[in-house]
Amino acid sequence: MNGDNIPDPRHGAPLDRADAPRTAVPLDSRAGTGTARTGTEDVESLLRVRGLTVALSRAGREVRLVDGVDLDVRPGEVLGIAGESGSGKTVTGMTLVGLGPDRATVTGSVLFDGRELVGLPHKEWGRVRGREIAVVFQDPSSSLHPMLTVGRQITDHVRRHQGLDRKQAAIRAVELLDMVRIPGGASAAARYPHQFSGGMRQRIAIASALACGPRLLIADEPTTALDVTVQAGIVGLLDELRRETGMAIAMVTHDLGVLSSVADRIAVFYSGRVVETGTTQEVIGLPQHPYTRGLLAALPHTALGQRSAAGHTVRLRPIPGSAPAADALPPGCPFHPRCAAAVDGCDRGRPVPVAVGPTRTVACALAEPGVIRSADNPSIPAPDALTAAGTPTGRNA
Repeated sequence: MNGDNIPDPRHGAPLDRADAPRTAVPLDSRAGTGTARTGTEDVESLLRVRGLTVALSRAGREVRLVDGVDLDVRPGEVLGIAGESGSGKTVTGMTLVGLGPDRATVTGSVLFDGRELVGLPHKEWGRVRGREIAVVFQDPSSSLHPMLTVGRQITDHVRRHQGLDRKQAAIRAVELLDMVRIPGGASAAARYPHQFSGGMRQRIAIASALACGPRLLIADEPTTALDVTVQAGIVGLLDELRRETGMAIAMVTHDLGVLSSVADRIAVFYSGRVVETGTTQEVIGLPQHPYTRGLLAALPHTALGQRSAAGHTVRLRPIPGSAPAADALPPGCPFHPRCAAAVDGCDRGRPVPVAVGPTRTVACALAEPGVIRSADNPSIPAPDALTAAGTPTGRNA
């Protein structure tokens, strides 16, 4: 079945697409603008992660999949978590909801609304996961049961957490499908996942996640394997739902182009560590870490490629080599074997995050406190990076 037109088996007529016309706007046309909500900078974080480490024991030694991660998600904002496959972003996202790797040792702190989640007993997770924090998984085909109707899967979820009876749950299922812009009401709820397109199945997965009104949504690669038009529709839908419900979103993806149109702030991951953070406009408009620059230069979005080079047209350039395995990290900075800006000492000391602006951190040997560097030459500060007093402009959104 192609597209998002769903034939109604009862009437033989296709249902309308759920994608509104505005979602056809290419992502790269909005690159670097972000959707920052003002007034949230001083709001206490809904989710506060400090020193999060996820480690496995292999051949008698510790292998860190996530290594000392710090993150903050404020109420009503979208935090983008970006990086290549194997960078630790998905492990981080799943660990936040107690679904990390089996037999992994988790240390550090994950505070959700002031409640510590690291070490939370299994029974207690039932009061948090699905109710306060929900997850949208990467592949809806595997997260939706093929033998149960869509309505049944959503109503079972609601009945378990909210204690609704069958009739109340059925009404709620229709409301949720309408919320994620799936037409058809009760007839759509009576269908099975295979009767929907990939984009519609992802919308159903989102509806299931929203069933209990969570305050935080972890979206793990929600647009992977979708074509660009449907991808834009899912991104637009998540942003609309965030605005309508006030929930916060942590969106995990390898595609900075996706984050450019929806995220308020971005955390870039490499080898289980956060190498750069900042507002979306800052990170995409003037990236400071060589790895972030490499990701932007490799994007097939023209506007992003131009913006990553401070307005100069550049060809797409892949990052040489590949990310190291977690059990085979090089000494020093894990990115230095692939880094064109590497200097003496990058292969010895592990860089620590440096505050280069009020809302920005960079973990790189070239980073200096309060200094924003030029995209053309990372060793030279940008002309407008420092004020007369020597403090950074921050390039806030």
